[in-house]
Amino acid sequence: MKKLTPVLVVDSIEECLPFWVGKVGFTKGVEVPHGEKLGFVILNHGPVELMLQSRASVLADVPTLAHEIGKAALFIEVEDLAPFRKALAGAPKTFEERSTFYGAREIGVRDPDGQCVTFAQFAKQ
Repeated sequence: MKKLTPVLVVDSIEECLPFWVGKVGFTKGVEVPHGEKLGFVILNHGPVELMLQSRASVLADVPTLAHEIGKAALFIEVEDLAPFRKALAGAPKTFEERSTFYGAREIGVRDPDGQCVTFAQFAKQ
């Protein structure tokens, strides 16, 4: 294996971009329209890649999958939690900021489509 890139299937890419680009700091790379809206987008944050695909685009591409794909939970390790804490203020929380038994400080939120996203900073060794 060389790489793993999550693809989040969402109702509306346009509604999710302010979270992923505006708050989390991803940049938009490839954009593929689907009718009057976006059907697919590739987002990058340094070496991390995330793809968003609209449910309508999946329905047109692989109809049998459109209603089978559910929500995902993402775990994103970050160098410093502080800028994410500030940027994610006001985002719906899945849990309060916490320290874990495995040595991480974590923030859990939902993106506009309801995907659960945990941002984690591990203590420096």
